[in-house]
Amino acid sequence: MSQQPSVVLATASYDHTIKFWEAKSARCYRTIQYPESLKSFDSHTNNVMAVGFQCDGNWMYSGSEDGTVKIWDLRAPGCQREYESRAAVNTVVLHPNQTELISGDQNGNIRVWDLRANSCSCELVPEVDTAVRSLTIMWDGSLIVAANNRGTCYVWRLLRGTETMTNFEPLHKLQAHDGYILKCLLSPELCEPHRYLATASSDHTVKIWNVDGFTLEKTLIGHERWVWDCVFSVDGAFLITASSDTTARLWSTSTGKDIKVYQGHHKATVCCALHDGPEPSS
Repeated sequence: MSQQPSVVLATASYDHTIKFWEAKSARCYRTIQYPESLKSFDSHTNNVMAVGFQCDGNWMYSGSEDGTVKIWDLRAPGCQREYESRAAVNTVVLHPNQTELISGDQNGNIRVWDLRANSCSCELVPEVDTAVRSLTIMWDGSLIVAANNRGTCYVWRLLRGTETMTNFEPLHKLQAHDGYILKCLLSPELCEPHRYLATASSDHTVKIWNVDGFTLEKTLIGHERWVWDCVFSVDGAFLITASSDTTARLWSTSTGKDIKVYQGHHKATVCCALHDGPEPSS
């Protein structure tokens, strides 16, 4: 029986498949067709744009173009909570405190959903009528970045207010791309003391910014169409990207060069996820 690789990449595509890759060799070792899913969560009435899990895996959250954010207890049937955003939801992230969800929508609204109070505790609009496409929070909860359809990133310090409310203190406005930013992502804890922000764009590039001063470190050039998603390796040394050119790519964050190309999807590759497991013992 073959051993599962220690570093696994998953990619999802408009061709209705999810592929699992041995990240180091770029070998695809499993393909799942959409109808083969193990379990379905049915309640949203339009495209689901965001999904994530609570740290212990007890529940997950989702955001949809139907204008709602939903919470699903994985140990029970159905949707347990629903929050109305009043506009198509493009992105949802869970604060590291595990008690607040933050959503961004097509009308440019950012909302904090306090799960303990079961209500919206904060609203802000960084740019009126400009869709918030992606949100990312620093691993320690100190920063949040919102990327929009005009290629701009807004950066705030997150300050703890009274009770559970999160306060946003403006820190920086970054004009990162000329086109849409489809994904923004802050680097993980093991990347410290370096802190990076990756921005993936409709201009076919991904840019890596140093959060200390928001200076441009690297521009990743190689994709031939829109870049929809990106994910850092656990130590921040590598970045994987997914593009409408049907490929995913593995990049060195230090050199800005692509190391591997993952080819196999027949339509746009729009999502990627990485599992950096320990090396198997000999």
